[in-house]
Amino acid sequence: MPSEDPTIITTPDGSRTALSARYGEAYSSRHGAATQARHVFVEGSGTHTHPAPRVLEVGFGLGVNFRATVQDVARRGVPLEYVAWEFDPAPVDVLRGVADGDSHPVWTALLERWPTTAPVESVHLGSGGITLTIHFEDITTSALPQDWATALYLDGFSPARNPEVWTPEVVARLAQALAPGGVLATYSAAGHVRRALTAAGLDTQRRPGAPGKRECLRAVRAPG
Repeated sequence: MPSEDPTIITTPDGSRTALSARYGEAYSSRHGAATQARHVFVEGSGTHTHPAPRVLEVGFGLGVNFRATVQDVARRGVPLEYVAWEFDPAPVDVLRGVADGDSHPVWTALLERWPTTAPVESVHLGSGGITLTIHFEDITTSALPQDWATALYLDGFSPARNPEVWTPEVVARLAQALAPGGVLATYSAAGHVRRALTAAGLDTQRRPGAPGKRECLRAVRAPG
């Protein structure tokens, strides 16, 4: 577990993120954490139009992408299955502070179950058609579901700070977790990330980035 609490930062769109002492960068965009979550991940993966999304997230972090996804499916009245990996869970007080009063039942239950010691077991929660599973394991060695995810949020710390998550070998395993027609979305537009996605057999496309980033990427697995 982290030795010190990350510093909470309020971003220009009014949402919050925090600075990770371990990685030396923010968990979400300093230019708008909620804006990045919606633009890059929820909309970039097509989750905002899917009738029953199944999301796999690499890097649960402070739950910003999860909460953005829950807000979307709750508004539309559709079910959600969400499975995430988080190797280095932040203190629960930081999640609570970043969420700024979010009271969705699944989020509230997650805060009650959030680990305070290591090692920790996976957390499984559900309410109102939304299920959440978080594995507190290293994504690079964990068993992943196959042909499952309609959307994959690749949101680890940057390739420069956390290179293990972005290797061609890991990206190829992530591609296999996508269902046919599924979409991987990431804030990174680094050339080696784009090449790894393409080498994994995905149709990789550049998109305009969220504030502070010129571009981001989406990568689509061919329909079955």
